[in-house]
Amino acid sequence: MPRQVDHVGRRRLIAEAVCHLADERGLEGVTLRDVAARAQVSMGAVQRCFRTKEEMLVFALGHVSERISERVQARLVRSPAQSAGTALGHAATEISLLREEHRAEARVWLAFVAQAAVSKALAETLKANYAALQETFTRLISEVGEGADRAVPLDPAREARTLLALADGLTTHVLIGHLTPQEAHDVLHEHLTGLWERPVPSPSTESPPPG
Repeated sequence: MPRQVDHVGRRRLIAEAVCHLADERGLEGVTLRDVAARAQVSMGAVQRCFRTKEEMLVFALGHVSERISERVQARLVRSPAQSAGTALGHAATEISLLREEHRAEARVWLAFVAQAAVSKALAETLKANYAALQETFTRLISEVGEGADRAVPLDPAREARTLLALADGLTTHVLIGHLTPQEAHDVLHEHLTGLWERPVPSPSTESPPPG
């Protein structure tokens, strides 16, 4: 009988090879031949899994996104009794990839973001991923806002966009050395704390009316 090929497993193996190469040299220099060599499969095997290099990259990006999303969901369900604020902090921390063990993943992620600037297919994949993360943030921020002591009610959708952009930006700042992981974590923590602990301004601190 002909040997059965695990196509799903092979596609994931190839995606991991793409990620290792992207970590080492970015995506510009990644070729099908390099990927085949790193995955220890033939060129024909790669071409049977993916018709084009772009299709391979789109799958690899989805593979990375899925891995990050799974970690976020695991943090959310690990302690069902945790507050929405705590859950939001865990999710934002996972997405920002600040921990040392996620540094290689951060390099790979930014390599894909850079390539997405000139690849519509990658850009569409990234937009779908960001939309899903933003939806999660919006839901959690809505729950946080219910008990927040604020002069102005939270706008969950706007705050979710802001938090997602902040977490994404912190990834870059840590990766290039502009911020240390601890400094970036402090920035994130301060922003999150401000969502539900920002005090109502007292009359003495308000600007006087124009004369």
